[in-house]
Amino acid sequence: MPVIDFHNHYYPPNYMKALQSGESSVRVTVDSDGNPNLHYPGDYNVAVRGHRDLAYRQEVLDRHGVTMQCVTLTTPGTHVEKAEVAVRLASMVNDEFKEAMETRGSHFTALATLPLNDPKASLREFQRATGELGMRGAMLFSNINGLALSDERFWPIYEAANDIGAVMYIHPEHPVNVSQMEEFWLMPLVGFLYDTTLAAASLTFNGVPERFPKIKWALCHLGGTIPYLVERLDRGFHNFKDCRAKINRPPSTYLKEFYYDTVNFDQGALKLAIDFAGADHILAGSDYPHQIGSIPLMLEAVDALPVPDEQREGIRWKNAARLLGLEERVAR
Repeated sequence: MPVIDFHNHYYPPNYMKALQSGESSVRVTVDSDGNPNLHYPGDYNVAVRGHRDLAYRQEVLDRHGVTMQCVTLTTPGTHVEKAEVAVRLASMVNDEFKEAMETRGSHFTALATLPLNDPKASLREFQRATGELGMRGAMLFSNINGLALSDERFWPIYEAANDIGAVMYIHPEHPVNVSQMEEFWLMPLVGFLYDTTLAAASLTFNGVPERFPKIKWALCHLGGTIPYLVERLDRGFHNFKDCRAKINRPPSTYLKEFYYDTVNFDQGALKLAIDFAGADHILAGSDYPHQIGSIPLMLEAVDALPVPDEQREGIRWKNAARLLGLEERVAR
């Protein structure tokens, strides 16, 4: 049975060279194993070989029986740069993603990265990536230097995404008050999950999914805490006038339409997400090759789910293939 890994990350070579050249604001060190370490508040990413070498990565996928990955850039993202640098680096990343799709297309597709601290430039890059480069959408970060994704400055991007039914995939970014999460890896372990939750709730209450109903929203890490807390959001809708100002139905009814990746390998959590959104809205994801990610755990978790084979096949690849327009290509 095919497998599409929807949640994983790639640092393209030219982007990495740019970060290490000094033109970027990202601090990069090199560890004793020769791996670049990308530093940002509360966390750092160790860019291991799998992050940077697609030939090696292809061998890993073949070894584990993974058919394809939908690659994305990960934190810290291009929006942490000065605007002109962010625009240049986002374009560079997307060109390298396109190269991966063209040269290793049987194993890789991609979602675009955007210079989100410049919304107007992001709209232009989104249109280029989904038009000229043939991508099916983009990865967004849960906040843009403290600015909420629900802010109206981003709405022209969402309008363009709505016009083509694009995938908009939300990945967490270091949250506000990250200084309280610098010990014990609390930022990626806790802060990431709540920032995704905050972004999804804010988008919903601000009426973005209602205004742009053709966008296919997806959330990393099984939606943060959305499946667990969504009942509380509905209570807010029923009890607080502000929570009804921009939407006509309870938040859960919008959030059930979102997609959720399996980067929470706990069976109880996965079952809760399936009960909430349905198996047809769950996407296999590994978070490879981050230290906290695992292709084997992804596969084991999906295989262990007490669901019919048809639903398991959907989670393993069909749901992602439908989102990305890859049904015929992967099924061959």
